[in-house]
Amino acid sequence: MFIRKNKLLLLKLLSLFSLVRGYNILVLVLAQYLASIFILAHELGLRDVVFDIYLFCIVTASALVIAGGYIINNFYDAEKDLINKPQKSMLDRLVSQRFKVTAYFVLNFLAVFVASYVSFRSVFFFSAYIFGIWLYSHKLKKVPFVGNFVSAILTISPFFAVFVYYKNFESVIFVHAIFLFLLILAREMIKDLENLKGDLVQNYRTIPIIYGSLVSKICIGLLILLTLIPSVLLITFFNLGHMNLYFEASVVFLLLFLVLLFNSKSKKHYVWLHNILKFIIVMGVFSILLIDVDLVLKRIL
Repeated sequence: MFIRKNKLLLLKLLSLFSLVRGYNILVLVLAQYLASIFILAHELGLRDVVFDIYLFCIVTASALVIAGGYIINNFYDAEKDLINKPQKSMLDRLVSQRFKVTAYFVLNFLAVFVASYVSFRSVFFFSAYIFGIWLYSHKLKKVPFVGNFVSAILTISPFFAVFVYYKNFESVIFVHAIFLFLLILAREMIKDLENLKGDLVQNYRTIPIIYGSLVSKICIGLLILLTLIPSVLLITFFNLGHMNLYFEASVVFLLLFLVLLFNSKSKKHYVWLHNILKFIIVMGVFSILLIDVDLVLKRIL
């Protein structure tokens, strides 16, 4: 009996971790800190950034709001996910809908409370961010392209908060942001192809449902071609140290992605395409360390 209860508790913890996409939040936290250390506040010492209580509050508030966002998104998409992601949905269903709603409000309250330590503007930003996620989950995600665009904006918003905090207005930051935004937008549109069956059953008005898969692929292809522009600009005109290797590799992966995109026909193919873009985004986080390898080695050793 004791072992059974412990097993159920462990499954519920795994369900909660799956529900809030804990792995995505960990990557986000790492990305915010690495971007702060090596890009946004590179003139400050490592200790000044890592032990900055205000930065810690911004990162914590971001993580809490995004965790709440995943919960409310799952709450509204429970039936659709049961079709598109049956295995994950069965795990997520170990947590009741009532608990999801309670956790959503608790996480958002904690986020605003933590943000209040930084400033009133921070409270306003995260309150607007919470509302934006709710509006997207409840209404906008069913609107073709608008839902994809808003989702990409919401995904990149936590970096905007850190960017404003350090008041870094260098052009390289904007080019990085455009590169990341276009990648995320393309990934969101790939997810529409991947989730076509569930979206169709639940009457979602996505681009592949309204205009067909070919039009959706053309739109994604154009986004990928546009992504090549900031990639080339970052390689050619900015001093990014060894991070140039990442953008050069990204160009190769994106060209490969285009070839695979127009030869894809099944959900399995779209999952692979989704994972390619996800891989490029995650590797981009770790490649920030390549901007100044000597500085990284000096701080580690």
